Amino acid sequence: MPLPDTVPRGLVVGKFCPLHRGHERLIEFAAARCQQLLVIGWSQPGFAGYSAGRRERWLRARFPQATVAVLDDDRLAALCRAHGVPLRALPQDSESEQVQRAFTAWLCLALFGGPVQAVFTGEDYGDGFAAALAQYFAARVQHHRLDRATDIGQASGTQLRADPHAHRSSLSPAVYADHVQRVAFIGGESTGKSTLARVLGERLGTAWVPEFGRTLWEKQGGELHAQDLLRIAATQPQHEEQAAQHAHRWLFCDTTPLVTLGYSGWMFQTAPAELQRAAARPYDLLFLCAPDIPFEQDGTRVGVEFRARQHAWYLQQLQARGVPYVLLEGDLDARVARVQAELAMRADNRFSVVAG
Repeated sequence: MPLPDTVPRGLVVGKFCPLHRGHERLIEFAAARCQQLLVIGWSQPGFAGYSAGRRERWLRARFPQATVAVLDDDRLAALCRAHGVPLRALPQDSESEQVQRAFTAWLCLALFGGPVQAVFTGEDYGDGFAAALAQYFAARVQHHRLDRATDIGQASGTQLRADPHAHRSSLSPAVYADHVQRVAFIGGESTGKSTLARVLGERLGTAWVPEFGRTLWEKQGGELHAQDLLRIAATQPQHEEQAAQHAHRWLFCDTTPLVTLGYSGWMFQTAPAELQRAAARPYDLLFLCAPDIPFEQDGTRVGVEFRARQHAWYLQQLQARGVPYVLLEGDLDARVARVQAELAMRADNRFSVVAG
């Protein structure tokens, strides 16, 4: 809730590469002291993995009441065209404070509704920043500084970009989840998908996501209807996103919406457009479990021939969609070892394609 003595409009600027708890404390501090908060971010040339869209999505999710814009050259050009003003390029990070401040003032005046009455920072530069904006606006601009003592233990942006997993306490769970890589297992019935997801989650000290379709099937007494598959395709990714906030580095997913699309065809001879779209959900690493282990009939499975037909369908779908995958063969130990080897090869890739 805003404090009694608030200004009409306030401003926070930053790179937000990534958005961390220190940034969030500053934005919360600002939001309590102004009636309308403008949060603007840019970084030129920027940092790999931190697109403007990703950073803006973080900010909008965390601060839905603020006016948020994270810019790159394309986004800036689109705003200029929408407001009928001449195109401009973002200033380089290496350019002077004077250039950066003049650009900020221009953004406020040309694209974001006019002057602000206050800027909010956690740094000494804030006084000079406010004074420079006041000259461009021909009006007083206050500087409100957040006491950085609240940031004791906060990792820097450089540290977080180098290893977000080592410093995850400096990121909100929703932002950290964007750094978790989604690893999925698909395959015919009785090919070890659930066991692999559970075992790898336990061994690597992270979360895994059970198959919601199986849970729903059991809840409904062994029955599924065609409309249930739409619910499954929507719910499984929701469970993944929730689990990613509690995962560490990896999230292991037992099944994907592509599997749900397959069952729609096998059970009901349908392939609704909604399921087709859901089946395109990307994963950072996809494993296809081969039907080369003994088939275990638990009373719910169709049989060996159906398992082979499922495997052939998955192969055809992955090839047609151009989706890269790793085929897992052999016993559980061999499969776990192959997965861990693939993970080790990708350990430096810190950004989830799902979050992209």
